Amino acid sequence: MPQNTIAPDLTAIAADRGIQYFLISFTDLFGAQRAKLVPASAIAGMQKNGAGFAGFAANFVLSPADPDLVAIPDASTLIQLPWKPEVGWLASDLKMHGALIEQGPRNTLKRMVNRAKSAGFSVKTGVECEFFLLTPDGQRISDGHDDAPKSCYDASALMRRYDVIAEICDAMQSLGWEPYQNDHEDANGQFEMNWIFDDALVTADRHVFFKFMARSIAEKHGLRATFMPKPFMHLTGTGCHAHVSLWDGETNVCFDAKDTMGLSKQGYHFVGGLINHADALCAFLNPVVNSYKRINAPRTVSGATWSPNSVTYSGDNRTHMIRVPGKGRFEMRLPDGAANPYLLQAALLAAGLDGIEQKIDPGKPLDINMYTDGHKVRDAKKLPLNLLDALRALDADRGLRNVIGEGLVAPYIQLKTAEWNAYCSHLSDWERTTTIDC
Repeated sequence: MPQNTIAPDLTAIAADRGIQYFLISFTDLFGAQRAKLVPASAIAGMQKNGAGFAGFAANFVLSPADPDLVAIPDASTLIQLPWKPEVGWLASDLKMHGALIEQGPRNTLKRMVNRAKSAGFSVKTGVECEFFLLTPDGQRISDGHDDAPKSCYDASALMRRYDVIAEICDAMQSLGWEPYQNDHEDANGQFEMNWIFDDALVTADRHVFFKFMARSIAEKHGLRATFMPKPFMHLTGTGCHAHVSLWDGETNVCFDAKDTMGLSKQGYHFVGGLINHADALCAFLNPVVNSYKRINAPRTVSGATWSPNSVTYSGDNRTHMIRVPGKGRFEMRLPDGAANPYLLQAALLAAGLDGIEQKIDPGKPLDINMYTDGHKVRDAKKLPLNLLDALRALDADRGLRNVIGEGLVAPYIQLKTAEWNAYCSHLSDWERTTTIDC
């Protein structure tokens, strides 16, 4: 929100819309949503001064001796919960000592958005949110009849979950997100819902809320929604493909009608940045131990994993890490469902902006089926085999660290390394029981 814009009066809005409570929400470094429930009678003070949290207790590298982490609600993000309209949800920016804290994921994305703006363009993105609908205990898919080996786009399986999918889609329509399709995905029990692209920050705010909404509505129907990357080894994992384009006003600066792939020089350089930093990007885009069961998976019962394991790009070809379907945009197929919505966008922007600033050449595209012929490509980098390798790659990538900011990267590596160490020291079921709700 521009500084000279007067923020909407949340007290007046509450009275007008019948809002009784506000969820002042933020997303921590692990991607978990934190919140306080504030009565409408107290929202004026919260809007001015923010809600206080103990940052040490909420997955930030802070001490119990540190002062409050203050969440300043962004009134422009207000969403009345479609399934509980007396509650209003608000995304927040995190401050400490009166200044924005660098560890804040939303703060980090806003820094990247401002960096792009300084370079003369805005970044528009969209995400493809996949998730499983499971039994309440999270142990198996909720529909026992959804057992076809080729279940993608299964009309009957989709309609057996009509009540849940339609309620989520109706909610998105009421919020003005312009949802345009919903489908049964490649795995049994897996679904994908799509809404129209927008500015990167808007997409990230909506992505955060979508995950919260999908879980809440699934619970309302006696089910459990999970965005875990690979809950079942024999089934296709859960991705969160991101579509990216660069804009100067109404002009798509990624697009060049004369280019065979439809990309401009800036578009190629952005892709070059993603290629150059891909192994380090995994620390953000594939952020849990379970993520590496997806990107290094054997063939599933459907016949394909639909996830990359090499750092390559191509045209309209889904077997590569980056797909360029044309019209001045590209799809990054690396992110999975566990990715922090803000850090997903921030990391893509940081890598792409570095590519533009350094004029990084992505190399020649490959027009092959990577699932059958990938072994013939000798010079393509392989993606990390596990979370620790990804964290080591991020630790060594000074270029990406400099763009994102050391104030975010260093604590992120510290917390994620601790998570890896905890995994290594616990029983084998630790991973499943702690990442099911990514």
